[in-house]
Amino acid sequence: MRITMNLYYTGQNGSARKFAEEMEQSGTAAKIRAEAGNLRYEYFFPMNAPETVLLIDSWSDQAALDAHHASPMMGAIAALREKYDLHMRAERYLSDDAGMPDADKKFIKT
Repeated sequence: MRITMNLYYTGQNGSARKFAEEMEQSGTAAKIRAEAGNLRYEYFFPMNAPETVLLIDSWSDQAALDAHHASPMMGAIAALREKYDLHMRAERYLSDDAGMPDADKKFIKT
């Protein structure tokens, strides 16, 4: 069962965006994307919260997420969070193995 984490990083004076930029430019995000079991690692910028960055982080299963949490990447991420004085809010989602219901599909243009 896939696990998706929505992580909201919030700071001041553009610090959350600077954090995301440094994660990308330093290669840390690319290393995380290359970890076994990582399915998605993407940053987004909510229009109604200019001091917030949303990270959508998906893993194949709990074991892959646990391995990520035990990896050296977590130290690098923690150091950058401290550098930019960020606060976090997290949401955790589990995949719906049944897929999208037909009633919902009619609203999706592919």
